[in-house]
Parts: sequence; structure tokens; C-alpha cells
Amino acid sequence: ALWPAAAVEVHTSREVDALNGTNLRLKCTFSSSIPISQLLSVTWNFQPEDLSSHEQVFYYLKEPYKPTAGRFKERVTWDGNIERNDASIVLWNLQPTDNGTFTCQVKNPPDFVGTIGEVRLRVVQKVRLSEIHFLAVAIGSACVLMIVVVTVVVICRYRRKKAQEKRSEAADAELKEKENLKSREEKEASPLED
Repeated sequence: ALWPAAAVEVHTSREVDALNGTNLRLKCTFSSSIPISQLLSVTWNFQPEDLSSHEQVFYYLKEPYKPTAGRFKERVTWDGNIERNDASIVLWNLQPTDNGTFTCQVKNPPDFVGTIGEVRLRVVQKVRLSEIHFLAVAIGSACVLMIVVVTVVVICRYRRKKAQEKRSEAADAELKEKENLKSREEKEASPLED
């Protein structure tokens, strides 16, 4: 007689991009053809991009076991709930050295065979928004200030030039008037001398 094949199906995001220095929940859910066993285990492993040796990230068997050594020591916590078929973890303070493939394997005896979930993580560098905001405000303010200063200088020069032209015209008009007056006085004085 053939027995039905028992298998655990594991589901993860295929690829995840995350910012350097942030925290990330690596989601892993599973389904099993039998009820959850007391011996259910979850193993998270990591394969760096350079394909060097696998490294265990996290292990769960009745309770979570954090790594005691390696790059993920003190940087990973359990965020799953076995009763809800959730075997997720959280990675803290992501670094470029975390680039690589994470695998989530769930065994639920007698379901030992099944899929292994893979997540390819790509940690990207970031510029803090506060720095960008500060830089944009500083450059924008400097540009506005320069435009205001240039505008004020141009307006002042224009007004000064107009005022000087008016004074010059007034002085010219006054000079002409004085010359006309002097010339009249000379004309009026000339007939008396004859």
C-alpha cells in the first residue's frame, strides 16, 4: 500500500531590498499536511554572496535559540508564531555584509521532506533624509539670498542713477535758467549803457 506523501511547504519573499542600518523582518510561513508537532523545528541559514560557507542564523525547537557566535549574534530575534504557521525572524542593523541568500527550513515530524524557502537580501546604502533635507534647504536658502542681494543692488543702483539723472537735469535746468536770467539782465543792462 502507498502512504500519502507528507510534506511541509515553506513560503518566503524571493527578493528583498533593505536600507543599510535598518531592521528587517524576514517573513517565512509554512503549511504542513499534518497538525503541528511538538518536535517542529525551524532552521534559518545564510549563504553570503561570495558563496563562502553557510552560516546558521537562527534555530527554533519548542523555543527560539539565538546564535551564540557569528555575524548574526545579538542581531537576530524570533518574530514567528508557530500556532499561526509563522517562522519569521527580524534582522537588526543591516549591513552590506548581510547581502546574500537566507533559507528558512521547517520540519514537522513526520513531515521531514518539503520545500525550503529562500530570500535573497540586498542591503543598499542610504543617505539620511535629514541630511538631504538640510542640504537642500541650505542650497535653496543660499540661492534665494543671492537673488535677493543681487535684486536689491540692482534696484539701488537704478534708483541712484535715476536720482542722479534728475539732479543732473535739475542742475542743468537751473543752470540754463540762471544763464537765461543773466542773459536777460545783461540785455536789460546793455540799453542803459548806450
